[in-house]
Amino acid sequence: MEQQQRYDNLKLGERGAIVSILAYIFLSALKLIIGNLSGSEALRADGLNNATDIVASIAVLIGLKLAQKPADKDHPYGHWKSETIASLIASFIMMAVGLEVLINAVTTVFRGSEQSPDLISIWTGLFCAVVMYFAYRYNKSLANRTKSQAVMAAAKDNISDALVSIGTVVGIVGSQFNLPWLDPVTAVLIGLIICKTAWDIFREASHHLSDGFDEKTIQEFREKVQQVEGVEAVKELRARSYGSNAVIDVVLSIKRDLKFREAHDIATNVETELKKSSEVIEVHVHYEPSK
Repeated sequence: MEQQQRYDNLKLGERGAIVSILAYIFLSALKLIIGNLSGSEALRADGLNNATDIVASIAVLIGLKLAQKPADKDHPYGHWKSETIASLIASFIMMAVGLEVLINAVTTVFRGSEQSPDLISIWTGLFCAVVMYFAYRYNKSLANRTKSQAVMAAAKDNISDALVSIGTVVGIVGSQFNLPWLDPVTAVLIGLIICKTAWDIFREASHHLSDGFDEKTIQEFREKVQQVEGVEAVKELRARSYGSNAVIDVVLSIKRDLKFREAHDIATNVETELKKSSEVIEVHVHYEPSK
């Protein structure tokens, strides 16, 4: 994939963040207003979740914009990791609100709730679930197209919010059958879902930032190199992530009687083969004579 195409993908990924921001602004206001009017603890919790999702989506948008900056003296590999840092920040924000929702919901459960939410809160929850599901489908499609970690994190947040809204509806419906405690209990489950989603995003982002890389993908790279004519063995192959891109370091074993030009051509072929993968932006090849 050409360098300009990678930057174009980041620009395209901004659309997903903007879609999420607009959706969360509308839905958070709707849920908080209806939640307060109807007395639904779960709907208020869901609205608070969406309110903080606005901040998380803005962080993703900023990360995508920073990642588009070209390489400079301080960042010779570019600013690609800004995208991953944005995902990490989003996970912190989600975890904070998840814990707050949990604390408030648990307090309400033990304090007891005497009020059953109005039926309008049920329709509000269903409507919000549908909106977030379509936002999820859009962002997931965009993330697969652009190979963007940040947009995929936004998509995971979207589907989590859709499930949360469905859970909210379940709790509210149950409270209509003289079970008002079911609404705050559902708020507890909402808090747990938020925390779980935040943890998953944090784990993936921190894995990339600490130079972790998928073992299966590394094995696929190794097999590609092994198939290049002239490669006797792959002594070492390492990879690290820069946003949605990968940089590979590979050490080859080649015949010791090859001329310099022949050895160089083999290294060039290895680099070309690895760069056929859409995520690989740079390859460093070192070759050593076989024993």
